[in-house]
Amino acid sequence: MRSIEFAKGHGTRNDFVLILDRDGLVELSDAEVAFLCDRRGGIGGDGILRAVDSTLMPGYESPGGQWFMDYRNADGSIAEMCGNGLRVFLRYLAEENLVDPSGPVTVGTRAGLRTGHFLSDGRIAVTMGQVRAAGPVQIELGGRSWPAESVEVGNPHAVVRLAPTDSLADLDLTKQPTWAPLAAFPNGVNVEFVVPAGPQRVSLRVHERGVGETQSCGTGVVAVASVFAPGGRCTVVVPGGELEVDSSGAEAILTGPAEIVARGRCYLPANPA
Repeated sequence: MRSIEFAKGHGTRNDFVLILDRDGLVELSDAEVAFLCDRRGGIGGDGILRAVDSTLMPGYESPGGQWFMDYRNADGSIAEMCGNGLRVFLRYLAEENLVDPSGPVTVGTRAGLRTGHFLSDGRIAVTMGQVRAAGPVQIELGGRSWPAESVEVGNPHAVVRLAPTDSLADLDLTKQPTWAPLAAFPNGVNVEFVVPAGPQRVSLRVHERGVGETQSCGTGVVAVASVFAPGGRCTVVVPGGELEVDSSGAEAILTGPAEIVARGRCYLPANPA
């Protein structure tokens, strides 16, 4: 039985298991990732964040970024980016004295380089790249259907505007939404259901591919802000808290909290179920 050292952190209750693997030697199977993320049998988390020397990630070398954020969903599948995870990743690197939080910190991701700034109020602001509208799609859930807007934030999203008479609480997100056309999202999609909550303010619930419903989704928040406040600022209320998005520049900027709440050692079973 092998063991690994880990940390546990979250950003607006979107939670992650973090592993420092500078030399890229920790190989986790899909089953091992699922075990670590299991909330009863393992540590518990929406995904795994592995910190690797960027020069040791074939095909993802990161000029200007010393560290690479290797992100895996709770089911073991690989994801391109995670906005909440990025802030938690940066907090972890800073607490481990692996980066200097007094200035900007750039890291590599599968969606490209991303830069974080540690703010005086304790929050972290991160660049999220260019947001791209990808056309209309149809989302179905629980026998109902809605038009949605497809948005790319380094990973795919479908943003559903609910009617003013609809309630977020009535959605059954224990089930995965389906979409049409199927070809729009060959690798799955994160689906955000949104209602207005005031001027430049919206509320959402999200179903993330490879995870299920989460308390927050950073890239999803950016996707929603691009639809509801294009070229401006927007506050997005998620079940786990609040996040701010500034879409006025060349890249969207996501700002919010990030905390490391635990550190320890976990023993991986020989044959995780």
